[in-house]
Amino acid sequence: MDDALALSVVIPVYNEADSLPELVAGLREADLPEPWEALLVDDGSTDGSLAALEALAREDPHLVVVAFRRNYGQTAALAAGLTLARGAAIAFLDADLQNDPRDIPLLLQHLDAGADAACGWRVDRQDRWLTRKVPSQLANGLIGRVTGVRLHDYGCTLKAFRRDALAGVRLYGEMHRFLPVYAAQSSGKIVEVPVRHHARRFGRSKYGLERTVKVLLDLCTVRLLTAYAAKPAYLFGRVGIWFLGLAFLPLLAALGVRAVMPALLLVLGALMLMIGGVQCVLLGMLAEMLARTYHECQGKTPYVIARVIREGADVPLTASA
Repeated sequence: MDDALALSVVIPVYNEADSLPELVAGLREADLPEPWEALLVDDGSTDGSLAALEALAREDPHLVVVAFRRNYGQTAALAAGLTLARGAAIAFLDADLQNDPRDIPLLLQHLDAGADAACGWRVDRQDRWLTRKVPSQLANGLIGRVTGVRLHDYGCTLKAFRRDALAGVRLYGEMHRFLPVYAAQSSGKIVEVPVRHHARRFGRSKYGLERTVKVLLDLCTVRLLTAYAAKPAYLFGRVGIWFLGLAFLPLLAALGVRAVMPALLLVLGALMLMIGGVQCVLLGMLAEMLARTYHECQGKTPYVIARVIREGADVPLTASA
């Protein structure tokens, strides 16, 4: 790779203007391996974050500012940073100061020791118990069971990867949390590292319980892509066979009830609702595959970059990648 660096730190930014000066100061104090860069991807902020990033980038050549045309979401911001990153190692970090940039060298030590991915584990997590910790614990257990890659904290953005561990990875939806699963696919060595976690000091969280539904649906997609991408008929065929078997249940139920028609209608109604729900999920997975094909066969991305600022100057977009 031309102009290869030792490390790229990818940081999504959305309405975090107050935290940015301290974030950049933390990066400077973190004793990162030279040469390094930090790609700060502004995801359509409306609070002046982009202006703050531009000012900081003029003062520090390590900073690369990527500005989206509008808000596309955290995964899109991380995907853009991953595409533009030039480092042999790539670290991901949130901009809200809850993760500590001074922990990045700790993760890199594990990469130097032979790991392909080092994932942060917020052992002493400073978040609300009911709305953040409990859903996260349930999601971590479910993701580990479905994918076979068991981690305590999939939701921690602070992670570091060897660049080749992420070769060919394309991110959509909320898929960034599954990066360790993609790395493990290539027989990568994954380690989990306890890291610091701080209470939020500026702004407010961008995520709520509704994110759980997105994670569950993305988990279905990850399972399809990792286990059935080359043989989707196995997945859809198994589901079809199960429901062919279930189709006999209304008949059996009706035989044991005197009021045949009401019982039959009730069971058939419940069965149709169940089949309809499964069909919607399976159609959504197919649509996900089609969307990926649409974007990737044409070289399109699910985001649009307005500007890239490197070493204090705008970079032509044709050359920014």
